[in-house]
Amino acid sequence: MEKAVFYHAGCPVCVNAEQDILKIIDRSKYDPEVVHLGQDPTRIPEAEVVGVESVPALWLNQNVLHINFGASLTDVKNG
Repeated sequence: MEKAVFYHAGCPVCVNAEQDILKIIDRSKYDPEVVHLGQDPTRIPEAEVVGVESVPALWLNQNVLHINFGASLTDVKNG
């Protein structure tokens, strides 16, 4: 099973996207993980390495899918 990581910062756009992603992701193929970067800023470097530039974003199949635009990763880092 492949991992899917949904990164967000807790804003309303992110929370809505999280709910939608968790409803539609095929759990027989993917093991979803939700990472709230506002609550766990230690995961920001990981998000940067995989290519996240803004949140909400879904890392899936070695690709980053940027969903809408809640905040840039720079804004999340600077709090």
